[in-house]
Amino acid sequence: MLRLGENPWIRDTLQKTNVEVAIRVEDLCKVFGKIKAVDHLSFSVPGGTTCALLGANGAGKTTTLSMLLGLLLPTSGSIRILGVDMVRDRFDALPRMNFTSPYVDLPQRLSVFQNLDIYARLYGIRGPKQRILQLAEELQLTGFLKRPYGSLSAGQRTRVSLAKSLLNEPEVLLMDEPTASLDPASAETIRAYLREYQKHSGATVLLASHNMQEVERLCENVFIMKQGRIVDQGSPGLLLEKYGRETLEQVFIDISRDENPLP
Repeated sequence: MLRLGENPWIRDTLQKTNVEVAIRVEDLCKVFGKIKAVDHLSFSVPGGTTCALLGANGAGKTTTLSMLLGLLLPTSGSIRILGVDMVRDRFDALPRMNFTSPYVDLPQRLSVFQNLDIYARLYGIRGPKQRILQLAEELQLTGFLKRPYGSLSAGQRTRVSLAKSLLNEPEVLLMDEPTASLDPASAETIRAYLREYQKHSGATVLLASHNMQEVERLCENVFIMKQGRIVDQGSPGLLLEKYGRETLEQVFIDISRDENPLP
């Protein structure tokens, strides 16, 4: 099992992460031409919790994450992360955040170590080599630190992406399909690592996933999106009780198949 090493970054993060609401989204909209990808979206994520955005393809999850990161500007509405207005002052919050997605590649010809070293220096990490070696040991990357990133399997790239996202011990971690391309055993190992990381760091985690078992195991609250809006939310247990289902996957299918138009 992967274990978090004793390190000063986590202690620093524990001192900083003391916010009642880490992510607050209000009346958020994003329009591309005639397509309304995100439609008056509002939700909040309490500090120190792990929450999920669920929804079918095209529901607006990735667009929402992109706006939270400042990669896309909202058409209207507001985003505050760690108390910072992400439209006006996002560079005040970005050093305290990070993001992982198996669908965002790193430079193919650089080695794994070189890629991680570049990001560590961009984040101003003290002792970047030590931090990289620590994460490599914890995430079982040591054996291919010298290999070109482009030569890695999809599962190995997923773990490198996770390591990149943890370099700066983010207070807010955004994740898009964090265990995609991993075999079941490796995925469960990474989930255990993330649970321990969140517990020790006090970080706030928001993930988008199609893996319902993953969401049930990791998340305290779930926001279910459809057509750019949140159509229901609650803890996994509350949603199971509300819909009279045994698994979150069954709840997800019920909502996805509901043909009633949104108000």
